[in-house]
Amino acid sequence: MIPIRDTVRAQRFPIVNTLLIILNGLVFWFELSLEGRELEQFIFTFGLIPARFWTIEDTNAWAPVFTSMFIHGGWLHLISNMLALYIFGDNIEDRMGHARYLIFYLLGGVLAGLVHAWAYPASLTPTVGASGAIAAILGAYLILYPNARVITLVPFPLFFFFPILEIPALVYLGVWFFSQLLNGAFSLTGSTFQEGGVAWWAHIGGFLVGVILVKLFTAGRPQRRLGRYEYYPDEYYPW
Repeated sequence: MIPIRDTVRAQRFPIVNTLLIILNGLVFWFELSLEGRELEQFIFTFGLIPARFWTIEDTNAWAPVFTSMFIHGGWLHLISNMLALYIFGDNIEDRMGHARYLIFYLLGGVLAGLVHAWAYPASLTPTVGASGAIAAILGAYLILYPNARVITLVPFPLFFFFPILEIPALVYLGVWFFSQLLNGAFSLTGSTFQEGGVAWWAHIGGFLVGVILVKLFTAGRPQRRLGRYEYYPDEYYPW
């Protein structure tokens, strides 16, 4: 499922979210300027390597928990992450405020990285990407806007059929989280990630961080007054 947009419009310009997208793009542009061993050294220096992280003697092992969330492994990796950040991040910034949102994003990314390092303590594979921090945003979105709708492209390549559906955020994010949880559990049964792959547990950890911390970061903030054609997620929870 490929999200296109959601039905909740931000009331203020998401300056922090926009700057985060620009920063990720600039770092990726820098990556494109590197070649061969330079790029490899860059990834291994600033990417999160769990086995190195747990090495107490390596005093530089902690920095990649932060720096890794601004590095991406390719165009598809970057575009998919920035698309999700663009769609869901503006609403979370709108509710939290600029400063709180920045702290929430960075904290979500760091804690997601720590969960990944805990799940694969012996892995020598560098982990990069903003998906852990974005997963925290998705978790927060689930709590704040469960009744919103996500306009989604659902591809059926075998039938060359690509319908665009309006899916409740509760369903869209619930399916997304369940898929991460399923793949994460499967990855622990073998060497799936040790040989390179998706950091499922960073996604799971980030999402749960968002669910748990969102109320803390929105405490004291006014609730949204939505437009006529928007949904009213804050007042009507499904649970």
